[in-house]
Amino acid sequence: MRLVIGISGASGVAYGIRALGVLKSIRVETHLVLSEAARETIRLETDYSISEVEKLATEVHKFNDVTSKIASGSFHTDGMAVIPCSMKTLGGVASGYSDNLLLRAAAVSLKERRRLVLVVREAPLSLIDIENMAVVTRAGGVILPAMPSYYRRPKTVEDIIDEVAGRALEQLGIVSKLTRPWEGEPAERLHDAPHKKESQDTIRGRGMRDR
Repeated sequence: MRLVIGISGASGVAYGIRALGVLKSIRVETHLVLSEAARETIRLETDYSISEVEKLATEVHKFNDVTSKIASGSFHTDGMAVIPCSMKTLGGVASGYSDNLLLRAAAVSLKERRRLVLVVREAPLSLIDIENMAVVTRAGGVILPAMPSYYRRPKTVEDIIDEVAGRALEQLGIVSKLTRPWEGEPAERLHDAPHKKESQDTIRGRGMRDR
């Protein structure tokens, strides 16, 4: 399997780094593109050096090298993820403005009808952002907001990172140990449910009295 992984300058570069690490561990061929802003965000948000991140990929491509192999549809890949995806990158994909390799590779994925997953990371969203997401969705891309769930009760930041990275990989057909299918509420929680419901009702009642 061969995938393109783009990391933009949005906050949340840990998601992309985690995904790269998992793909390397299961020997998936990866082609990495880092935006210039991503390099700065990696420095700000993590303890990784750029070289350490690049070593997780099979091959690294320069951000402005539009002659790269991944800029051509004739170079077959099984999909691409931009993780995280900034609103600037989203806008470029939505408008077809491919002035760098990250955007060109995304455009190739769409035109070749390959899977494109954009793990968008922004809040709140403007109408422009929302409309750009709709455009990409209609074009065949997948918008996957970096929104972890909490019903599994994550205990660490790493648990949250794993879920977002794992869900992105699932969209590309990669089943990893980062996520688990929900199989209903665990038995131990069901056993404690009556007591918890009583406590919650008490809290709600106290809140009504305090109004």
